[in-house]
Amino acid sequence: MNNLRIGIPKGSLENSTVDLFKRAGWRITYDSRSYFPDIDDDEISCTLVRAQEMSRYVEDGTIDLGLTGLDWITENESDVVFVQDLIYSKNSTRQARWVLVVREDSSVRTIEDLEGKKISTELVSFTKRYFAERKINVHVEFSWGATEAKVVDGLVDAIVEVTETGSTLRANKLKIVHELMRTNTKLIANRDAWKDDWKKKKIEQVRVLLNGSLEAMGKVGLKMNVARENIAAVVALLPSLKAPTISHLYSGEWLAIETVADSGMVRELIPRLKEAGAEGIIEYPLNKVI
Repeated sequence: MNNLRIGIPKGSLENSTVDLFKRAGWRITYDSRSYFPDIDDDEISCTLVRAQEMSRYVEDGTIDLGLTGLDWITENESDVVFVQDLIYSKNSTRQARWVLVVREDSSVRTIEDLEGKKISTELVSFTKRYFAERKINVHVEFSWGATEAKVVDGLVDAIVEVTETGSTLRANKLKIVHELMRTNTKLIANRDAWKDDWKKKKIEQVRVLLNGSLEAMGKVGLKMNVARENIAAVVALLPSLKAPTISHLYSGEWLAIETVADSGMVRELIPRLKEAGAEGIIEYPLNKVI
């Protein structure tokens, strides 16, 4: 039987990835001691892999398809197929950033000021390449954790750390000197798997449904009935991917409207629709928008 091997990122993306697959139509189950989750699709097998290592296993063909960050793909210099961007938070335009960080009282103002200094980070190879390309001589060491504490305690001159808002850094009296990279989650495939007709078709199935689930995040469906004389006023209030769906009810004087809206605006939209003449308004959750 044909089989597509998928890597599920173990760690911070683990729960959100399992939930994303559930919304897409696949149920993944496992216990805390297992690295091989069960999935309710006989054509797919799953393996838990650290996001930091995912691209290496996809590149060498141990895994056909995986989810990991652009940062770790870049760190490993992996040669893989980029299948799809996966932005988990549709209500946020922020991306995670890898930034150069020093203490608030540091004299460092630019990356050039770090000439001859020591930097700690998990993103060692990328950081070394970044400074080498700019001909800045620094010593970069791998951080096994508690990276922020190393610069706070003066063990290193600076750190390269990932952040979204920078609030935790500021709370620890640290300042961002320079942004090195922006990253987001990628769906990546092995090049040989991408060339295989059956696997590529299965990958496309996964891609379409995962992306549809992401598109549905933060959105709801709305249904309502509207008298013909109020239809223009109600439609003018409605957002839609293209245009709301309008159909005739058995009574020729009434129409049914269906549309998709951002969940955050519904609490203000529904009262306005009611005032404009909509009746029987139903709000329902969405699993996918494709």
